[in-house]
Amino acid sequence: MPLNKISIAVILKEKSSSVYTVPKEATVADAVREMNRHRVGSVLVADGDKIVGIFTERDVLTRVVAAGQQPEKTLVRDTMTAHFRSISESSSIEDAMQLMTDLRVRHLPVIEKTELKGMISIGDVTRWLLKANELEAEQLRKYAFAEYPG
Repeated sequence: MPLNKISIAVILKEKSSSVYTVPKEATVADAVREMNRHRVGSVLVADGDKIVGIFTERDVLTRVVAAGQQPEKTLVRDTMTAHFRSISESSSIEDAMQLMTDLRVRHLPVIEKTELKGMISIGDVTRWLLKANELEAEQLRKYAFAEYPG
């Protein structure tokens, strides 16, 4: 099936639905500890029930380390990416790949209307593509080497 026909919902069904958040008042050090604890490259930033940004490893490097900021004193709200892009469950895997490539991002929140459904990473997309390619190759092998009824 073409990638422009397969929705992001397929990837979300196959992975953990866990999405990690930190409050906007958290320090960068707190956010990094949370990312390390869950072994993820980003967390969403919340103001109460509302998602107001995304905080990634890249934000740590460019807006904290390179800028000479102190992680224990710098707040996530001052270093997060406030204007982030998201994708809907009905968007295609091809759309997600294109968006990630165009924006040079590795993480996309999946939001349907105002409800957070999950988070996908470039790793999730790559794993899914590998699995799909392996399945297609196996089907082609079976077809090519199938015995014909005599």
